Amino acid sequence: MTAPAAERHHLAPQGYPQRWLILGVICLAQLTVLLDNTVLNVAIPSLTKELDASTADVQWMINAYAIVQAGLLLTAGSSADRYGRKKMLMVGLALFGVGSLVAGLAQSSGQLIAARAGMGVGGALLLTTTLAVVVQIFDDEERVKAIGIWSTVSSLGFAAGPLFGGFVLEHFWWGAIFLINIPVALIALAAVVRLVPESKSGQGERPDLLGALLSTIGMTAVVFAIISGPEHGWGSGRVLLTAFLGFAVLAGFVLWELHTPSPMLDMHFFRNQKFTGAVAGVILVAFGMTGSLFLLTQHLQFVLGYGPLEAGLRTAPMALTVVALNLTGLGARLVRKFGTPLVIATGMSCLAAGLAAIAVLGGGGGYGGMLFGLVVMGAGVALAMPAMANAIMSAIPPEKAGVGAGVNGTLAEFGNGLGVAVLGAVLNARFATLVPAAVGAASLPAALAAADGPAAREQIKDAFAAGLETSQLVGAVAVLAGGLLAAFLLRRAERAEEPAARPVQAVDQVEKAGSGAESTGPEA
Repeated sequence: MTAPAAERHHLAPQGYPQRWLILGVICLAQLTVLLDNTVLNVAIPSLTKELDASTADVQWMINAYAIVQAGLLLTAGSSADRYGRKKMLMVGLALFGVGSLVAGLAQSSGQLIAARAGMGVGGALLLTTTLAVVVQIFDDEERVKAIGIWSTVSSLGFAAGPLFGGFVLEHFWWGAIFLINIPVALIALAAVVRLVPESKSGQGERPDLLGALLSTIGMTAVVFAIISGPEHGWGSGRVLLTAFLGFAVLAGFVLWELHTPSPMLDMHFFRNQKFTGAVAGVILVAFGMTGSLFLLTQHLQFVLGYGPLEAGLRTAPMALTVVALNLTGLGARLVRKFGTPLVIATGMSCLAAGLAAIAVLGGGGGYGGMLFGLVVMGAGVALAMPAMANAIMSAIPPEKAGVGAGVNGTLAEFGNGLGVAVLGAVLNARFATLVPAAVGAASLPAALAAADGPAAREQIKDAFAAGLETSQLVGAVAVLAGGLLAAFLLRRAERAEEPAARPVQAVDQVEKAGSGAESTGPEA
């Protein structure tokens, strides 16, 4: 017979003396998966040349990975609970390694997109099981510190992808970005087999395969419509039909989740304003950060003329700011002092201000304005993300903590893909409007190659910079609105909880007073 959960947690440090080494292995796997969310950004020029990839192809290379993860995170977490977290972690590493091999050797855009989708399946298993293992091997006292390290590595991996990709591209061809994952996956797999203990609930809910299928199809169709809009026209039958299909399937997903006994996503969570507000913030932080990096790396290389490594280095200040502030625990301290709503509003406002600064100050050809904007964006992410994670986890029952983490991861991944799609679509639409001759071009390099003389090339670069400015401003408005909405919902939820808390406090005080009177009775 196994020990109760509370007893297992209490004995975790004594039972797992190598827990910090295990955490290191988990963080290595986590870092690799998250790097691949943004590592392709600096490889865009290489992909457009060597694979003859269009802008839509490049967006799908990025979105395929994120969308598959978003569709499968909850199912992956449920499968890990039911069949074993160690086992699913091993399967995830194997799938991620095989997908990386296929991606590194891809000879066409279609092959690379398919490989990225396969990597997304492995990534979904890794992202859910790594956190589950952390919770398993650390007790309550050490778990906060361990999850803090895990979260910091997540931020580093997400934001440092362009730097890593630029370094690899400076010395190797673009396929090395993926092939370097293989030895890391093999090392992590061997370490997991040797060090990580197996655990499973034995009562895990059945995987909601239909829910995963519906959510993946729905999100894919919606993002496809957004990407296709600038090229085919927002009123075209192709775009409207795809968008209608996507929203119809997502509506079916919601209805299915409300009626199935084992939903992948419990829709009743969204009745909690604290949960809804935090979820809105998570989506829009990912939306602004990922979409911005996607656009900035193109601007740095195509317009300002930096190489891949130079472009990666110039996006690094945001990553360094996020990591530095996360390691100091500034966000957590501010939440305790000022409350979650104010900290989220401040963080999202900083993120929006950073996007606006890049649009206004960074579009004229210089890097100084971009640097300022990146640092402000990093500060906003570092403040908002811990506060939103705390809000999500405190808004749901403790026994549903894994589901809450899955929802957080799913919607963050959806925000990643949506940011690339929406901001990329805005950029393309503005670019096509300003340079009519380039409307038929599949990408900015193609438009530059078709330009007739230096003056035309400068006009095309100026048009791209103007498109970047417009898209960043759109992102800034969306992030600011989302931050204010999240803060409003969270504050209203806190006010609703206050009256309910007062009677409980009053009862506690009466009970303490009564117990004090009883204890003095015999002595009297």
